[in-house]
Amino acid sequence: MFFRKKPEPVSWIAVFLGNPGLQYENTRHNAGFITADIIASELGVKVNKIKFNALTAVVKLGGQQILILKPQTYMNLSGNSVRQAMRFYKVPLEKIVVISDDVSLPEGKLRVRRRGSAGGHNGLKDIIAKCGGEDFPRIRIGVGAPPHEEYDMADWVLSKLSKEERKLISDTALKAAAALEIIIMRSVEDAMAEFN
Repeated sequence: MFFRKKPEPVSWIAVFLGNPGLQYENTRHNAGFITADIIASELGVKVNKIKFNALTAVVKLGGQQILILKPQTYMNLSGNSVRQAMRFYKVPLEKIVVISDDVSLPEGKLRVRRRGSAGGHNGLKDIIAKCGGEDFPRIRIGVGAPPHEEYDMADWVLSKLSKEERKLISDTALKAAAALEIIIMRSVEDAMAEFN
């Protein structure tokens, strides 16, 4: 008789923000999805299980069981997926790490924060509204501001990355992955000290 080993509980949720669909692939707003794909590739896993209106995978990172969550709800409704996963795994808000793009940071710059406002980011705004507040760590990947003031912000974040920009965002995504591991293994403060 074979006994199935009970899986270890998920202790952290890493939320990677983006928009589903081919038309949004390789855009600035999908810096979070790009990071998730890089982490999955490094760990040799596929983020393809559909759960919580998201693509998911459970991985071991920093000695902990982590749920990788790529909401498929579109950016403005990301909080729906996060709230479902939090409730299912009983993970507190402070153990939710959100990885997203940031137009207020130069391309390729990384910023780690313990908490904070949405800063105009609709995905973060929805998570704050639906998941109980601002007290969750976030890793923000700089995608740069529009080239001039008249440029529509939505057009900018949904525009395709050039080959050079994609390389820069991918390099920054690798740093974001390292920052995530430091947050999980040690602390948000250690990740801030290393990457800010």
